[in-house]
Amino acid sequence: MSLPFAAEKQFAISAVRRACTLTSSNETLTKGDKSPVTVGDFSAQALINIMLHHAFPADLIVGEEDAADLRAETGLGLRNRIVELANEALTGELGQGDYAEWGIGPGSEQTAEQLMDAIDRGNYQGGRSGRMWTIDPIDGTKGFLRGEQYAVCLAFLVDAKVQVGVLGCPNLPIDMSKPDGEKGCLFVAVRGQGAQQIKLSGADPIPLSMPPYSPSTFNFLESVEAAHASLSTNDKISSLMGITRPPIRMDSQAKYACLARGDGGAYMRMPTGVGYREKIWDHAAGSLIVEESGGIVSNSRGEPLDFGLGRTLGENYGVIATVKDAHARLLEVVQQVTAADVSVHSKA
Repeated sequence: MSLPFAAEKQFAISAVRRACTLTSSNETLTKGDKSPVTVGDFSAQALINIMLHHAFPADLIVGEEDAADLRAETGLGLRNRIVELANEALTGELGQGDYAEWGIGPGSEQTAEQLMDAIDRGNYQGGRSGRMWTIDPIDGTKGFLRGEQYAVCLAFLVDAKVQVGVLGCPNLPIDMSKPDGEKGCLFVAVRGQGAQQIKLSGADPIPLSMPPYSPSTFNFLESVEAAHASLSTNDKISSLMGITRPPIRMDSQAKYACLARGDGGAYMRMPTGVGYREKIWDHAAGSLIVEESGGIVSNSRGEPLDFGLGRTLGENYGVIATVKDAHARLLEVVQQVTAADVSVHSKA
């Protein structure tokens, strides 16, 4: 008897692995919110959505990108490049875990219009019930453009609960103690079945288990971009926790992956201001990988992240991810610092 969600897991691994092969182009355009988006973002989302449409045609998709800018005349150059890259990935040699019934292999070329429609299959608004996938085709685009850390992220949810999460991290060292060594990792988790790291090439699975809390080795994994999280809040929390090790800063959900294998003690993403809402595709896969490795992921109120509110996590109370035996203390300090900040602001 097969384990629950075995087919979804196999599909997600194959889709993310194949998407990682086409995230090499850094040609960009700028979205309305001033964030960059690359040919790789669009091509990877088109590829995964086409595969999903063949594998699980009734499932809904929440994807980060849409094709509106590409359909405009000004998007012609990028559109042509996306068609080229996506079709290369669709028609390439079938590797481990790839099957023609997933819409890939010889003869699976798509027209520009078909690829734009595939991208737009990710326009589902999310919700509380049913089967749903959420995709971030290149999480950490600025890191990607710098040649640093980024991740291809895919998660499968049932009734707003993440059941399968896969992260592809092409630039992440297999072993962080050997930063110049082999790179390219895949992180996989299924709820109740644990998590593992696999080489992006497909070999040597390693079960993931977060080490117990140790004050002497505890440090934070943080965003590179100051606009993404309040690093000053993290500094105050570090001081109260007695943390002496410097933070590790990198882009994308690679931080969740590193936390799950013990490269850092906690990942925190505290709000930088009013109005921003975290997107579900930025946390779904990574949060499950941490939980299945022995961690807890919550907001600053100690509540689990709610993936049933739509395309966002709702009002932003931050994100705290750490090993189970450190969570209660870290949550206490976070609440102490944020309460003090609110008090100072209210008197100003």
